Amino acid sequence: MKQNIDIDEATLSKLKIISSTQGLSIKAILERAVNSFINNIEKEKFEQLNDQEKEDLGLMILMQQANKNETVSEDEFFQSLYE
Repeated sequence: MKQNIDIDEATLSKLKIISSTQGLSIKAILERAVNSFINNIEKEKFEQLNDQEKEDLGLMILMQQANKNETVSEDEFFQSLYE
């Protein structure tokens, strides 16, 4: 997705300086900044969760990573619970 973002001249000048010293494009710097901001917000939100909510979130992430085409029989499932 392509978005236009209005940035004031002072901030744009600072971005140009950072861009030239870091050897990165302004786009790459902004992408890093946004990703860093999002990661910090997610971390803060995660730290505010209680243990039950953290467990639920972990299970949800594991379920999203599961291969939906791979199945096991009911017997195999219950047998693995008792091992």
